[in-house]
Amino acid sequence: MATAADFAKLNRAQKFACRHRNRCKVCGRARGYYRKFELCRICLRLYALRGDIPGVLKASW
Repeated sequence: MATAADFAKLNRAQKFACRHRNRCKVCGRARGYYRKFELCRICLRLYALRGDIPGVLKASW
């Protein structure tokens, strides 16, 4: 799990604009990122199952 220092480091301005990396707003994860929700796949699933994201439902057929 990320520490407070890690989150502070992520919020600093980057030296180079081309090095920007999309990161999850909750945990800071860089991989498995969903741009529409600004969350990683793990946090997206957690919030969707809890019902915190309106309009997102678990698929069943």
